[in-house]
Amino acid sequence: MKKVLFGLLMAGLIVSGASAAEKVRWPVWFAFNNVEDIDVVGLRLNLPSGECEQVTGLDIGFIGRSKYYNGIQINLFRNDVEDILAGWQIGCYNSTSLGDALGLQTGLWNEAQSLYGFQAGLVNLADYATGFQIGLINRVEEDMHGYQIGLVNIIRSGRVPFCPIINACF
Repeated sequence: MKKVLFGLLMAGLIVSGASAAEKVRWPVWFAFNNVEDIDVVGLRLNLPSGECEQVTGLDIGFIGRSKYYNGIQINLFRNDVEDILAGWQIGCYNSTSLGDALGLQTGLWNEAQSLYGFQAGLVNLADYATGFQIGLINRVEEDMHGYQIGLVNIIRSGRVPFCPIINACF
């Protein structure tokens, strides 16, 4: 009986995920496709990729995308948050394309429009930053309040636009 109920629950989650028409909060979401009108509070598993409106909690898989994210996003290849990230992104490529990254980005390539926190990776890019960047290449386009540690450090609006090893601007 328990196995039948569990099977029905899993089938319901998969069927609902394929045809969700309104915003629903799910404690566990198995993302096999991109359903943009779902909110997940809890755990989202991206197999291979998933996209939704908002995730609060833990995001695990290969490629994870959302408009808003609160929590820890661990995807092997790519983490994309369109608007606001409040938490930690771990993966090869991490991006907050249009909004604020509040927290930590760790990976090979990290990008944020506005960073309030910490970036650690081979390449760290931000338009505006308040915090730290540690990596091989660090770049801030507009305004920086903080430190950069790496081989190539660029703060385009700073008094010293380029400085190897360490650069700072306040």
